[in-house]
Amino acid sequence: MKINTLADLYLEQIRDMHSCERQIIKAMPKMVKAASHPELKKAFEHHLEQTKVHQERLDHILGLLDKTAGRKVCAAAAGLIEEAKEIVENEGDEEARDAGLICAAQKLEHYEIASYGCLRTYAQMLDREQEAKLLEETLDEEKHTDVALTELAMSVINNAAMA
Repeated sequence: MKINTLADLYLEQIRDMHSCERQIIKAMPKMVKAASHPELKKAFEHHLEQTKVHQERLDHILGLLDKTAGRKVCAAAAGLIEEAKEIVENEGDEEARDAGLICAAQKLEHYEIASYGCLRTYAQMLDREQEAKLLEETLDEEKHTDVALTELAMSVINNAAMA
């Protein structure tokens, strides 16, 4: 796809995030299964359900744009998920693996936060307020997940990994 305008970039990035969310939906059940701490399992399960909503919002935006997701593959998500897969497959200490899973999840969260922040700004600049509101909701949820994972890591998981 040729990108000549902010609207072109916006569509390309919507498609990129659609691919990102699709990849996360596929990978997250493996992270849930690999997590040993019940609170971490619960946090990952909650985020999986949120991610499905995020993808639905992107589908809605694509509908408003009268476009499809296309075949775009988010390379950043693929790489970050590959890193997470390495941690999932680690046969070492469960507590250390849990700390690694949080790290992997937060890398994805930070990518999503950056992406949704840009998308929201693009939507605002393009006077696509309904889309900007949907993207803001997702951005807020991604930020909340990041904070929740940090709190879980700092209060329980990292200390258990130190033992």
